[in-house]
Amino acid sequence: MYDVIIAGTGPAGLTAAIYGTRARLKMLVFEENYMSGGQVVNTYEVDNYPGLPEISGMDLSLKFREHAEKLGAEFVRAKVNKIEVKEDGTKIVETESGTYETRAFVLATGAHHRLLNVPGEESLSGMGVSYCATCDGAFYKGSDVAVIGGGDVAVEDAIFLARGCRRVYVVHRRDELRAAKSLQEKLFSLPNVEMVWDSVVDSIEGEEQVDAIRIKNIKDGTVRAISVDGVFVAVGITPDSDLLKGIVKMDEGGYILADESCRTSVPGIFSAGDVRKKPLRQIITAAADGANAITSVEKYLIEA
Repeated sequence: MYDVIIAGTGPAGLTAAIYGTRARLKMLVFEENYMSGGQVVNTYEVDNYPGLPEISGMDLSLKFREHAEKLGAEFVRAKVNKIEVKEDGTKIVETESGTYETRAFVLATGAHHRLLNVPGEESLSGMGVSYCATCDGAFYKGSDVAVIGGGDVAVEDAIFLARGCRRVYVVHRRDELRAAKSLQEKLFSLPNVEMVWDSVVDSIEGEEQVDAIRIKNIKDGTVRAISVDGVFVAVGITPDSDLLKGIVKMDEGGYILADESCRTSVPGIFSAGDVRKKPLRQIITAAADGANAITSVEKYLIEA
């Protein structure tokens, strides 16, 4: 019987592992991928994590993992397939490597950005293709960039980028945005924003760095190239929360409903990082969740 089992090794899961070992909890950490770090692994440069400016996503991930291992955290590379909660509160965790029992469970599996699935997107990810304007926008000061999408996030990204970029193209497949009217009014008032209506990205061009996007007008079929240094994809995020579907409360988008304590609707089950419903999804907020989750686990174990 374990005190806590953690699923996921992004910033939230690794921070939870660090705090769990320091709390002397009997703990296992399950890692599905071959490398720790989650989404940050694919980030070319992280410039907003305090104390570590200009560090690569890969190096930051390694530091998180090394810290947890140095403290004695035990990692198992296996996918968690199923969670079951028994009447006495014990959690049964079924994985590819066997079945485990634990008093508490922390889901820190994160979320994934929806992709455009066009040529150049994968090969230029981190080399001009980004999924987080707040994370990477500062690298494009004075440059021309494109934002793909038409919802609140896309419009907020475009407004944010317009503060420092020379020109921001907003590419949307329809002739009107889905974002809140107040956001639209702000966007349309900006002189350096250009709307590209009724269009989709056909490909992202560049060798070692993005230098253009090819867009196709879905009404007349015409294709043209727009020179940009960065492409910010904002067509949606999907939380990796299926493991707890039907067990804990979630919102309509599949995000787990948990407050800053990371407690879910089921006692002894906690949610940390991007899989949790929250206003800001950054490395630092995921790490904070990991710390809060373990603090809540400790309280739960005492009270249970």
